[in-house]
Amino acid sequence: MREVSIGETLDQFKLTEVIARSGMASIFKAIDLISGQTVAIKVPYMQFESDVIFYGRFQREEEVLRRLNHHNIIKVVTPRKKSRMYIAMEFIDGVSLRQIIHDEQPMPPERALGLATQICEALVYMHGEGVVHRDLKPENILVTGDGVVKIMDFGIALDEQARRLTWSGLSSTIGTPDYMAPEQVSGRRGDARTDIYSLGVMLYEMLTGNLPFAVNNVYNMMRAKTNEDPQPPTKFRPDLDPKLEEIVLHAIERNPKNRYETAGRMLEDLRDPSHVTVTERARELHPRSLRAQKIRRGIAIAAFFVSLIGFFVFLIWLANRYPAAPSQHHGSYRGEVK
Repeated sequence: MREVSIGETLDQFKLTEVIARSGMASIFKAIDLISGQTVAIKVPYMQFESDVIFYGRFQREEEVLRRLNHHNIIKVVTPRKKSRMYIAMEFIDGVSLRQIIHDEQPMPPERALGLATQICEALVYMHGEGVVHRDLKPENILVTGDGVVKIMDFGIALDEQARRLTWSGLSSTIGTPDYMAPEQVSGRRGDARTDIYSLGVMLYEMLTGNLPFAVNNVYNMMRAKTNEDPQPPTKFRPDLDPKLEEIVLHAIERNPKNRYETAGRMLEDLRDPSHVTVTERARELHPRSLRAQKIRRGIAIAAFFVSLIGFFVFLIWLANRYPAAPSQHHGSYRGEVK
């Protein structure tokens, strides 16, 4: 068995072009030769097909997609037979939420709320079916030309009906740091509130064009999520409605117990922000921005050099005040030199 390529036929699907490539799989656009429909085929690279853990995840992703049936979740296509490992899905003619954020940041509140509401509707359904996505991010969300959201990539989803797959068999550092919940960063598997946190971060980014933590690398991001408060959205968008800021901050509370208890509760607020009660959340934040960290570091360095200069000045003053007495051996030593 070898890698498949454009122009080949994989069972009943003729591969026509590459849609995307990741570190573990390629996604092809293809034609279903039986139905005539355009589909998307996710094919893992050869080196992963023999990996037991990867195979389990891949198989579980297909099982989850086969079980879920919601208009905001990508649908799986069942082939008549399978000659190798792959997932056939409906083809979505759209763009990623990542591209939309890049092109439209910051988004008008109505646009951001509309997209977030659709994602949240899918979460309500998904969680009701016992599935937690755990890797929600703009790259895993497609938006059609008609503005319909489609959630994809359930590779690390937690499925309550798949008890045979234990947490110990999976990596504890899964997910994408920018959108991972603090409990994921700490190595816990998370629950429905983990998806709520990820949605809150995406809504924050849609509304402000920024992420909640102003850090410059993955390690600082993970540390900030577990120890620091986020920047309030109004720092980047002062005119933002306090009720929208309240929704965002409620969703990205560091402690899961302080977040929305369910996606259904968050959905109520997204659909009608006018009923949101503004609390002291924004005022109680104490974010440590990257700029503040740099200022503190600069002050510390400056203080060190000032102390060092002061020490040398003190040594010079001491030397001038108490000059060393001349040695009595110098004369006899010079006298012995011929």
